[in-house]
Amino acid sequence: MRIRLINKMDNKKIAATIRKVIIEMGAPKIGTAYEDKELEALFEAYQKDRFIYFVLEHGNEILGGAGIAPLKNDDPSICELQKMYFLQKARGKGFGKKMIQKCIDFAIASNFKQCYIETMPNMQDAQKLYIKTGFEYIDHSMGNTGHSSCTIWMLKSF
Repeated sequence: MRIRLINKMDNKKIAATIRKVIIEMGAPKIGTAYEDKELEALFEAYQKDRFIYFVLEHGNEILGGAGIAPLKNDDPSICELQKMYFLQKARGKGFGKKMIQKCIDFAIASNFKQCYIETMPNMQDAQKLYIKTGFEYIDHSMGNTGHSSCTIWMLKSF
């Protein structure tokens, strides 16, 4: 398994992976990444300054991904860890931690000072990982992500 930058040919595979995980986790389709307009064209969505998206690949299969982008409608020094989802077979092997580190390294190199993430209450394992990597719970949402079903908010400063 390897982590690499997304390419255009990954678009359909990563969209299917993200949607599969959202359904598996029992998360709603509305108010989550499931309905994000850019999900069908993630490669294109992340071809901007201070944006990056990585995929976890095994052979010809995309097992997950995560990205960094400026937090919409907020302080330009704050980024968001976005669309971090992994299929079951990729979980518990340390790739989540490696993926977060790659994303944070990019965020720091891009002059962000904080990183925000949203998740859902039932995604306990993800929350444990975020805490292990330095995220802390906050009591309010930030920016304008459109993810109204995500009611757990976390922030990491660097």
